Amino acid sequence: MRHYETVFILSPVLSDDKVKEAVEKYEDLIRSKEAKIVASEHWGLKKLAYPIQRKKTGFYHLFEFQTQNSGLLSALELQLKRDEQVLRFLTVRLDKHAIEWASKRRERLKIQIDEAS
Repeated sequence: MRHYETVFILSPVLSDDKVKEAVEKYEDLIRSKEAKIVASEHWGLKKLAYPIQRKKTGFYHLFEFQTQNSGLLSALELQLKRDEQVLRFLTVRLDKHAIEWASKRRERLKIQIDEAS
């Protein structure tokens, strides 16, 4: 099974409800293609490195997923390209070192959240 990670940036003019709807739409698309979502992280509103479509901020979201279906990537990227709410996206295939690093990062994040509670 291959591991992938997709990060996308949504327009900052969206309400929180619209952001959640967009994220759920892409989660449903990934699951409908028989893939397993390993992690889903909402990074919130962040400043962009450079303006995109005259916007200086955007809502960042990350999906880490596993699939054997090669058609999933093309379907996901096609939907992301067509969606006017998406400013940018990037999908990468994770090798064994990146998978290990991502799991360690999730554990550190979980520990930080537990300590804050």
